[in-house]
Amino acid sequence: MSGQLDAALTQQVENLSQLVLLLEKELHLISSRDAETLFTLLEDKTALLSSIQALDNDIEPLYKKNKETDTLSDSSAALMEKAASLLDACKYRTEINQKAVEQGQLRLTHLRNLMLEVRAKESLTYDKKGKPNAGRLGSGIRA
Repeated sequence: MSGQLDAALTQQVENLSQLVLLLEKELHLISSRDAETLFTLLEDKTALLSSIQALDNDIEPLYKKNKETDTLSDSSAALMEKAASLLDACKYRTEINQKAVEQGQLRLTHLRNLMLEVRAKESLTYDKKGKPNAGRLGSGIRA
């Protein structure tokens, strides 16, 4: 029973290590704004997360049974600790990536606002009294 648990935990540690690498690559792609490659990476990440979740579902009953019967081996405990530390690393990298995306969205919003301001200044006209009007023709002018 402990051998099954060790094998499953070893596979989970490998999956989590791959996820850490994917998250690092994701941050690089976010900062370089390579959308096509990012979408491909997100598909890979989704598949990896699904396999991690499925393996978690397999590990849970094995772990509980070994824990209840007090037959949890030292290697299983060490693998659980390794998996937990990798999971923490994944959470940390996910937070960093989330902040990078938020910063990118803020920059885009700022750029959009600047573009709107430039357009408004370009379309600025003046009425008969010399007051600025943004973008509409004077009342006495017909086109």
